[in-house]
Amino acid sequence: MTRPSVLPFASLGEVPLHVALVEPEIPPNTGNVARLCAATGCALHLVEPLGFRIDDRELKRAGLDYWDQVKLVVHPSLDAFLSETASLQRWFFSTRAQRVYSQAAFSAGDVLIFGKETRGLPRDLLARYPERALRIPMRPDGVRSINLSTAAGIATYAALEKLGFPDLA
Repeated sequence: MTRPSVLPFASLGEVPLHVALVEPEIPPNTGNVARLCAATGCALHLVEPLGFRIDDRELKRAGLDYWDQVKLVVHPSLDAFLSETASLQRWFFSTRAQRVYSQAAFSAGDVLIFGKETRGLPRDLLARYPERALRIPMRPDGVRSINLSTAAGIATYAALEKLGFPDLA
């Protein structure tokens, strides 16, 4: 299996979207999102602390042999990530958001941000950017949330559709 290579943010160049996982805890979820990013050309951002090591066997297995096609950036903290992506349009996904993701005006180079599996994104972060907080509709008496990698897939493809599926066949 290929070991994930970490790139500096400044070296990414143009990507259709940036997909960010804040403090992910479950290796297979992150591996699945890495595979999504390899399939779509989106950059993957992991915000530390991580609930696993970057060379974790389960993480690599879930990403299969696509890690060499993933533009991966690791940020040491949420503050560092927010500082580095300040010039980009960011969207924060949360079950606590009022606005539905289909109402967002996604643009090329946007950042789609997802929180950790057990707690989501910090409430104070969502309070700072309420107009940028989005949710995926679910039955009100159903589950608390959908799987992180499923949510990332739904949001990424919704945004890519609005961009005309750039460079995808």
